[in-house]
Amino acid sequence: MNWEQLLSLKRFGDTNKRIRKEQDETRLGFEVDYDRVIFSSEFRSLQDKTQVIPLSQTDFVHTRLTHSLEVSVVGRSLGRRVGQKLLEKHPHLQSVHGYQANDFGAIVAAAALAHDIGNPPFGHSGEKAIGEFFKTGNGKQFKSQLTEKEYQDLCDFEGNANGFKILTESRAGRQGGLRLSYATLGAFTKYPKESLPKKPTKHIADKKYGFFQSEKEAFVDVANELGLVKRSTKDLSFSRHPLAFLVEAADDICYTIIDFEDGINLGLIQEEFALEYLSKIIRDNIKPENYYALSTKEDRVGYLRALAIGSLINEAVDIFMKHEDAILSGDFDCALLDKSKYEAQINDIIKISIENIYQSTEVVDKEIAGYGVINTLLNTYTSAINNCFDNSGSNYDKLILKGLPKTIQTNNSSLYSRLSSVCYYVSLLSDSKAILDYKKIKGISF
Repeated sequence: MNWEQLLSLKRFGDTNKRIRKEQDETRLGFEVDYDRVIFSSEFRSLQDKTQVIPLSQTDFVHTRLTHSLEVSVVGRSLGRRVGQKLLEKHPHLQSVHGYQANDFGAIVAAAALAHDIGNPPFGHSGEKAIGEFFKTGNGKQFKSQLTEKEYQDLCDFEGNANGFKILTESRAGRQGGLRLSYATLGAFTKYPKESLPKKPTKHIADKKYGFFQSEKEAFVDVANELGLVKRSTKDLSFSRHPLAFLVEAADDICYTIIDFEDGINLGLIQEEFALEYLSKIIRDNIKPENYYALSTKEDRVGYLRALAIGSLINEAVDIFMKHEDAILSGDFDCALLDKSKYEAQINDIIKISIENIYQSTEVVDKEIAGYGVINTLLNTYTSAINNCFDNSGSNYDKLILKGLPKTIQTNNSSLYSRLSSVCYYVSLLSDSKAILDYKKIKGISF
């Protein structure tokens, strides 16, 4: 892979090549990507989607929206720092093509901003709930009518693939979705493969999948433009866009450190653990007098969090540059932080977060409720759509369809398209809207 292709400014529907030197410096194409994501309704709904604590009544716990903004900020720093070093190493990118360090930051920031845009309500349990409906619930009846890969898309419903769908799917008046630059779409796609085969290797790009069968052609177009290395001739699989490693690192840094911070602020983890677990990461930067001068727990933990994020940003940049050649050839097979000298500390923090936050009674109880909500919605909507398509719909089915937006493909001849459309609609619901729809269906809210 080469940076000239990887930094493509092309957008869906372009007939002429976009040249970096011809860009308006006051509003660069990569910065337009950020704007388009942040003004989208799909991004807005993240303000009421679970990050760690579902439906939390506190005012300081992160939602998907605040998490995405923070990941974007960290991603921007990573991109700019790496961009600066890459331009020193490959000066022709600047002298010949006009790329600047901030371009790398803008690409990573936009991709990081969108990284959770496809996640359904109720956090990762929402993904699992959709998958379980088709794997073991009433959705299992459709297996024989779908291709193996179509069925796998539904059984392993993937927020990353759903995000790519949101960013690229055409609909009336909105051809090409948000029409982001292909560089940003490439950086967004952490798992550039289809749903099968499942985890064919231990390579990080094979951990999950990045696009549904419905967006297969769209991704091939992006991959070919960017010059991504094809990893399989039998099934569709590519090497990652190098900047996807920075998007992933930004996410890893934020959820590791900030979820830990949330757990302490909620009282699920003792404050003493903050200093104990972060001390080795921040030992070169911490000023004890500054730490002990802070009077509140939130301020003290916030100080440690800021130092830890700064240290991990520096570490990720160094790892990326050290392994740039392997990354460009597609041979780098793990996350950047897996090579970190702080890996043991990171794993310790994740372990205590799992035990005290992700498996806390509050989280588990609300995840159970989320399963019930999503199962009811999928069962009701898929039954209504398929019954009406077969001209066997009841009056109740017809009423249900009237309450769905026109973007749902109720009359598509493809069963896969109809089922995908229902999953897509449910995935876009905020936690509160999903509960509201559930209550309407159950007849306990008007």
